[in-house]
Amino acid sequence: MTPRIETQRLVLRPWEERDRDLFFEINSDPQVMEFFPFRRTREQADAFFDQLMRDQRQRLVFPAAELRDTGECIGFCGLHEGDLAPQFPAGTIEVGWRLAARHWGNGYATEGALAALEFAFSEIDLPEVVSFAVHDNRRSTAVMERIGMSRVMGSDFDHVKVPDTHPHLRRHVLYRLTTGEWARKKGG
Repeated sequence: MTPRIETQRLVLRPWEERDRDLFFEINSDPQVMEFFPFRRTREQADAFFDQLMRDQRQRLVFPAAELRDTGECIGFCGLHEGDLAPQFPAGTIEVGWRLAARHWGNGYATEGALAALEFAFSEIDLPEVVSFAVHDNRRSTAVMERIGMSRVMGSDFDHVKVPDTHPHLRRHVLYRLTTGEWARKKGG
């Protein structure tokens, strides 16, 4: 179910066994995980990776992002079928990204997310796509704004999966883009 999408510099594709080490790297790096209440151990990252490998056969999961020129996996970027009740109903599609810190600042998240949105609205005819982040995560909200999403004022929420031990990470902002907004931004 996870599609293969190519851009000028990236390939967004299903996860492969060769991506396991990079997956652990991005999920255990304190810089990458600054706005998450946990860092995954190797065992936790491997278990989550195994789940993604199974899930990607049946539903949209954040796809691996690799550099087209080298084939190096740099993280993930793309669409994901959400599982965050009660904030979002089943079937809500999110666009998101998490890249190894050494690849930040190159526009990869923006490039991959734009390609994912094109796929969402042109290929699978989604009515809308959402994205969300910790209120203070300016890097992620800046990407959301660059790809044409707008903050949904009055829709901030406390993430149900963030424990009370990390109150500074609970409050999230919601961004949304509808198919009509996408068409207008593209001039269609």
